[in-house]
Amino acid sequence: MSLLAKISLIAAIAGIILPFSNIPLVIRIIKRRSSQDISLWWAFGVWSCLALMLPHGLITEEVVLRGFTIANFTLFSIAYLIILYYRKPRK
Repeated sequence: MSLLAKISLIAAIAGIILPFSNIPLVIRIIKRRSSQDISLWWAFGVWSCLALMLPHGLITEEVVLRGFTIANFTLFSIAYLIILYYRKPRK
């Protein structure tokens, strides 16, 4: 395996693993049953950017970018839905 192939493999693995950092956020929200400390504007902004990047990530020939895009969009979409679900109306 060439050095370039090894670097690409490491980048692909990292690109798929990185979005799993959303899991602790989701677990914390579910345990507390509140997402009050998370800005809805921030969450919507991140999700919107990921949604706008998704089409390019799906058609690119670059395996690392495709894997990262799919994993990041999927896992952050789950986090975003959890944030919305556990959002309590302000009193």
